[in-house]
Amino acid sequence: MNFNFNQDEQDFIEEVKKFISEQKKKPNADIVFAPNREADAATKVDSPERRAFMKLLSKKGYLGMSWPKKYGGQEKPEIYDYLLGEALSTEGAPTPGKGVGSIGQTIIRHCSEKLKEEFLPKILNAEIEFALGYSEPSAGSDLASLKLKAERKDKGWLLNGQKIWTSSAHFAEWLWLAARTDTSHKHKGISVFLVPMNDPGIVVHPIKTVGEHKTNTVFLTDVWVSDHYVVGEINKGWKYICEALNYERFTFYTVGPLEKKLELIINLVKEKKRDGKLLKEYADIRQKIVSIAIDVERAKMLHMKVLCAALETEVPTSEAAMFKLFSTELHQKIANLALDILSWEGLFHKDGKNAIENGKWEWSYRGTLVDTIGAGASEIQNNTIAKKALNLPLK
Repeated sequence: MNFNFNQDEQDFIEEVKKFISEQKKKPNADIVFAPNREADAATKVDSPERRAFMKLLSKKGYLGMSWPKKYGGQEKPEIYDYLLGEALSTEGAPTPGKGVGSIGQTIIRHCSEKLKEEFLPKILNAEIEFALGYSEPSAGSDLASLKLKAERKDKGWLLNGQKIWTSSAHFAEWLWLAARTDTSHKHKGISVFLVPMNDPGIVVHPIKTVGEHKTNTVFLTDVWVSDHYVVGEINKGWKYICEALNYERFTFYTVGPLEKKLELIINLVKEKKRDGKLLKEYADIRQKIVSIAIDVERAKMLHMKVLCAALETEVPTSEAAMFKLFSTELHQKIANLALDILSWEGLFHKDGKNAIENGKWEWSYRGTLVDTIGAGASEIQNNTIAKKALNLPLK
């Protein structure tokens, strides 16, 4: 397995870095590039400035680079999508995310030509954002227990029910919605629909998380969707959801931010003192930093395994679960270590005048908790690994 980048790939990395450097000189750079934003909120295109940035990515030809040419892509190896995501996420910029990745890939693989013609160009032109309508109050970790009903009516479907933890619903144009179309089957009775968020039957209520990441509850009352907006086949939604989640775990969770945090915490112990002594001079602190550095290298290797599976056109199910589980819990571990090192000084909120590094580590501790839950909680990742990679029976 060769993890070295060839010359073309290295040239692309430098090209993207140059592009980012130029964008960081603009007046709105503090909104577009926000490395202190934690959790998947960092990927959100939730402001005019971030939408404009995505338009720039589109004009540069950076969106959907690996897509087939017949759908507007360039048929470049998927390594280029990975390199772009790493460069952007490292600097806190929004990434192409689920539109280009999980949703776009699912549309290409399974949807009708009409849906491809309608949505794929909008995704590539950065004209559209999606919210994922999966979780429900009684169907979170056990997503297959979802109850939102889709009943057949007038060459379409009538939707009624509730979704929760729908992170992008307050700004997205479309809802990628999982609904129950057959009550006699658990997994085989689920279908996926594309639903316009401006439907009068949709009501969005905001939820603020511990990490200051806005998510939402979404209520659907008599929302009618035509057959045209069914994703793939009826009752095949569970397959599409699993594939999309695997792509989401791959595209959302990158290693660049982990490397950046390692660099920051190393600089922290080099500069700060305790009892007149630099923190780097304490043996126990050095050992903990070394342990974190080793874990970051492990995360990089796990991410490379996901990448290798994706480049072989496989759906990286167990690989994505391993990386998502390890990397999100490592973010928590790093934040926890930083707070241990800083003691009471690290507990100041980012809005406090005495906050170290603008309250980064206190915010990180709260924010990274969200990532251990989103896109499948850590318990779900353990089950996926046990079943798919280890062939262990689940009760």
